[in-house]
Amino acid sequence: MTLDQLRIFVAVAEREHVTRAAQALNLAQSAVSHAIAALEAQHQVRLFERRGRGIVLTEAGIVLLTEARTLLAQVGMIELALSDFSALKRGTLSLHASQTIASYWLPRHLAAFHAAHPQVRIRLEIGNSAAVVAAVQAGTAELGFVEGDGETGGLARRPVARDRLLVVVGPGHPWADGRRLAPADLAGSDWVLREPGSGTRAMFEDALIRAGVAPSALRIALELPSNEAVRGVVEAGLGATCLSASVAAAGLEAGLLRQAGVDLPDRRFHLLHHPGRPRSRAALAFAAQVEP
Repeated sequence: MTLDQLRIFVAVAEREHVTRAAQALNLAQSAVSHAIAALEAQHQVRLFERRGRGIVLTEAGIVLLTEARTLLAQVGMIELALSDFSALKRGTLSLHASQTIASYWLPRHLAAFHAAHPQVRIRLEIGNSAAVVAAVQAGTAELGFVEGDGETGGLARRPVARDRLLVVVGPGHPWADGRRLAPADLAGSDWVLREPGSGTRAMFEDALIRAGVAPSALRIALELPSNEAVRGVVEAGLGATCLSASVAAAGLEAGLLRQAGVDLPDRRFHLLHHPGRPRSRAALAFAAQVEP
């Protein structure tokens, strides 16, 4: 069993798809299939079984995934510790960020860091806030970036920026005139929202509760896994949504969205790290760079 085989196995297990894992690893599909077959043959176990058009982990695969993630996280820490000796002339900066942050706030900081440290490889994964917390807890990311003040499972965090949330609708929606809305009015529209676990969703539901509106009172027509999908559906005329001002800006400027008369609190973007693990010089340098 090699570390490369374990990395390939984890990639396939997390995506439940050989082709997508091969694309993510920049490997031939045949190489990925061979690595999995070699692991199964060496230990005489089946790690995956077919389910429809996809694959799922067997009991043995579930056990291996847990252990492989732990081992690879430890190996990653060893590699990061050794790379510190090069004074940022090489190494890897491993980040995980929520969609809004990764798309609209983080790019300029990544560009500046690359300009200052061109030999440091930057590895960025994008997911919702819950996925970011899980990645930093597991050690697969050194630093995480999430929205709002939600639970972070004991991770250390500090604010690095502020963001504004808006309720927006299409031009044909009754709220497109911008009239002030009472909390009770919010139950009178269909809604298109991000999936549970999203920082935007969590912040919006918290604001509803503080305004005396139960989130369950909303008529949720669609839950979608990306900001762009949510924005596109609302621009097409379905319901209302809550989005970051950065996400909504293009639609507002083009006249495809209108801001509804709902006041929502600002939210903060937070930088996360695991307090029990040492951070590489690359991570420390990047954290210092994004200091507000």
